[in-house]
Amino acid sequence: MASLLSLILGLVALSAGGDARAADADSPHPHQGIVEPFRGPPAPPVLDPDQVRALARGEAVLTTLENDGGGRGMAIQDIQATPATVWNRILAFREYSDMVNYVVESEPYLENGNDLRVRFVLKVLAFRFEYYIKHDFHPDQGYMSWTLDYTRESDFDDSVGYWVVQPHPEDPNQSRLFYSIDMRTRGWMPGVIRSIIARQGLKDATRWVKREAEILQHDRKSAPALLGSDSP
Repeated sequence: MASLLSLILGLVALSAGGDARAADADSPHPHQGIVEPFRGPPAPPVLDPDQVRALARGEAVLTTLENDGGGRGMAIQDIQATPATVWNRILAFREYSDMVNYVVESEPYLENGNDLRVRFVLKVLAFRFEYYIKHDFHPDQGYMSWTLDYTRESDFDDSVGYWVVQPHPEDPNQSRLFYSIDMRTRGWMPGVIRSIIARQGLKDATRWVKREAEILQHDRKSAPALLGSDSP
């Protein structure tokens, strides 16, 4: 699937290449947002019984809506780790190149209270996409929303979204993760390719968090036992 996705992303890059501009940290984005941003705490959807059962099996629940310029989607995933551990991984921006497919650079460049700004670079085949994200983090309310940082020019036309991390309704030591994104690309892309990439991208977005948070949670649980076994 990874090689197929690489090919798809390469085709997307080719289809959009005619309208692409180089990202530039010293120039403002061409607009101040064309997608309505999320304001205030997002309201995650109510899940039906089939979706709850899918989550219990370790599956992600996905919804997508594609349009000519991009698409909107949501992924929901249950994670066997505490909300604090899940946030630890989401906020580990400097480690994204080791955790997230196709991310080759991730560099925080501003932190001011709730305002966290990060430069990302994706590389697929010979294509490179650079973009700047402004996160609005509210740990006390369990969410972080984002938009492009419109003071800098990104290779994507627009991107808004959010992460919501809630204690699992049946076990407060586990989490339920909600990820939503609305993205606009530059240039045209074929509908079939757009649909495939939208769903696969959503799966990947929560899959890496689940994997990395559960590894960290396991390591934290194992450490006291290992230390105890070495005690005299």
